[in-house]
Amino acid sequence: MLKIYKPQKNALESLDTVEKGCWINLEDPTEDEINRILTETQVLPEFLRYPLDMEETSRVESDEGQLLIIVKIPHPQHMEDVVRYETIPLGIILLEDIVITICPVKSTVLEKVVETAGKQRALSSHIRFIFNIFLRVAGEYLRYLRLIDRLMDEYEEELHRSMRNKELIKLLNLEKSLVYFNTSLKANDMVMARLGSGRYLAITEDDEDILEDAQVENQQAIEMAKIYSDILAGMMDAYASVISNNLNIVMKFLTAVTIVLMLPNLVASIYGMNIELPFQHNPHAFFITMGLSFLMSALVIYIFIRRKMF
Repeated sequence: MLKIYKPQKNALESLDTVEKGCWINLEDPTEDEINRILTETQVLPEFLRYPLDMEETSRVESDEGQLLIIVKIPHPQHMEDVVRYETIPLGIILLEDIVITICPVKSTVLEKVVETAGKQRALSSHIRFIFNIFLRVAGEYLRYLRLIDRLMDEYEEELHRSMRNKELIKLLNLEKSLVYFNTSLKANDMVMARLGSGRYLAITEDDEDILEDAQVENQQAIEMAKIYSDILAGMMDAYASVISNNLNIVMKFLTAVTIVLMLPNLVASIYGMNIELPFQHNPHAFFITMGLSFLMSALVIYIFIRRKMF
């Protein structure tokens, strides 16, 4: 999808053609859209291709007066009732008078940038616009980390009454998500630090304030991801042991029940043999053997209760 915007007072105007000072937003672009932007902006082809690689890492690259910035943004993946958060690249290309953003999928980060860019007059300065994107990305990480914290509480409730592996698999997906987040947040922090050095961009004091805000939020997200990851690792170890212990308790109970039920069956099997047996001519033989069976079962139950096997 290709969208072209240009600031007009307190809003963004959607354009059909590329103009100076505009913002070109490419999300899950087609080959025709990529070729059109290559033709109309003379952007380096590799700068448009790099961010479309899902495995691309966060970095800054400058060539022929063009600047490519790649940051990793959060992206939720839903599989039935399980959710896993991954990270995908977002490319920001700064030309002389045009900003291009490109993402391999449709992203909520860019949607929110579109909603707020006009009101905040973010496009009045391309550098400020880029730093506002950093701030928005850090905010999205924090939002998803809070959702992960909520999911951890929900899964913990399920684990209290579960003996299945399904809940542990859910926690494993959250642990993977936190690993992705932690790695990407640290890489994004390095990108912001490089841009803040002034080597690639001429930063004003106002721009530096926005970048510092983005760095603070990014650092907060890194700390939260680390804390949640440590908590989750301990929780998974503890509940793996709990599930195993619950299963052992059930197996112990079933074994005890099997032994108790086996005794009447044993007596009945013996008295079912076609041989001379005690009490076989006694008119009360049935009640005697049944009473003996239940007495043995009651004795075994008493022993198991004393040993806390029930």
